[in-house]
Amino acid sequence: MRLEVRDFAHIKHADVEFGDLTALVGPQAAGKSLLLQLWKLALDWDEVVRSLRATGYPLTNRQQLLDAYFGEGMRTAWRRTTRVRINGEPFDPARRLRENQRRRAAKVFFVPAHRALLVSEGWPLPFDRLKADTPAVARLFSQSLYERFTGAEAGDLFPVERTLKRDVRALIDAAVFHGGKVRLQQPGLQKRLELRHGATELPFMTWTAGQREFTPLLLGLYKVLPPRMQRKDPSIDWVIIEEPEMGLHPQAISAVMALVLELLWRGYRVVLSTHAPLILDVIFAMQVLRGSKAGHRRLQQAFGLGDSQNTLGMLKAALAKSTKTYALGFDALGRTSTTDISTLDPGSDEPTVADWGGLTGFSSRFGAAIARAVAEGDA
Repeated sequence: MRLEVRDFAHIKHADVEFGDLTALVGPQAAGKSLLLQLWKLALDWDEVVRSLRATGYPLTNRQQLLDAYFGEGMRTAWRRTTRVRINGEPFDPARRLRENQRRRAAKVFFVPAHRALLVSEGWPLPFDRLKADTPAVARLFSQSLYERFTGAEAGDLFPVERTLKRDVRALIDAAVFHGGKVRLQQPGLQKRLELRHGATELPFMTWTAGQREFTPLLLGLYKVLPPRMQRKDPSIDWVIIEEPEMGLHPQAISAVMALVLELLWRGYRVVLSTHAPLILDVIFAMQVLRGSKAGHRRLQQAFGLGDSQNTLGMLKAALAKSTKTYALGFDALGRTSTTDISTLDPGSDEPTVADWGGLTGFSSRFGAAIARAVAEGDA
């Protein structure tokens, strides 16, 4: 599965061949979100166009679609020289708009960044209530949360039996909620999210920033975490999570990555965009431990997971999955391109590979500054 992009917005050239687990890294505004949104648009064209037209967007030309999908002002991103290929086949929204629309189920579940803003008052807005400058992937995610919140699901939202593996639930609880219970309550006329610690009931806006970022991520992922005997949603094949580390302590980031391993075990292909070195630490460890007979136990110990057979089986399955990592970087003209850094080899002669797309380079610089000070007797 491959995405090739040339001359779209400020992306000069991107070539991403997806693994079972794929990570995109790079500085702010390098184009990671644009690439992931293009992938969603291509794979879920019918769902996107149907949702936008149902809320009043005419979508008669490419410019209207770009503004409606990426957010107002994005119509100029597609130039005369823009080329996008999906698995080697040309993809052009102008041509697709002229084709008959089919009613296909979505293949991609997209968790956007800044998800806490979609639940700012403890309640998500439906698709048609969000402004036109909000990217459609965020509006679709908010709609998914809205449908869950307005369903007959008041009560405990975490922990919930049979939704996650027990050891993964325990890791999340220890890192994020610390024994608290996330509930959807209706104390008056309106339901609301609350975090309950014993007799104390905390409304959403009193939670920590990390809890407010993590909770919509987790509740959104419940859509692809069916309980009981069903391992995955039969229609969805891809889970994209932007910046899963937002607002989180390293212990909580580790818990998120354990959740990612469960998604891999369930059969999803997972794509992450990140600024967190710890996420690449996990991917690098998976690559190194893949060839070890006891690799799954080493991974279990690194995460601090329990050693149940279910958990060890999940880790074995995750280690068998392929991993790919790409870095986006700016050139002198402010345009970006991708570099395949999938080996994550810290001894590589290629700086972008050795410093993991810049994620480890800064700490190395400060370490070098301290070493020089010690050597020169300044410290």
